[in-house]
Amino acid sequence: MELEEQTTTIRPHLVTVHVNDRPVNLAGPKRAGLEIKEAAVNQGVPIQLDFALSELLPNGGTRAVGNSDEVTVTKESRFTAIDVDDNS
Repeated sequence: MELEEQTTTIRPHLVTVHVNDRPVNLAGPKRAGLEIKEAAVNQGVPIQLDFALSELLPNGGTRAVGNSDEVTVTKESRFTAIDVDDNS
């Protein structure tokens, strides 16, 4: 049983992702959308927690990431956070 516990345990590791082209360090491999935004705010990225978060996909598309949506983050992960109430 001890071997089984070792194979199912995923150890967190530090990952640098990018939010609005700014580096953000967070523990991987999985983070919720709100956790990504909180880390970005705490590291000086000029966004708010109520901004809409999207993941930039390798094929050029995007995928909306809700606050409770879990995302696997890697050093390749790129996100945008925009103000959904922006009337400009």
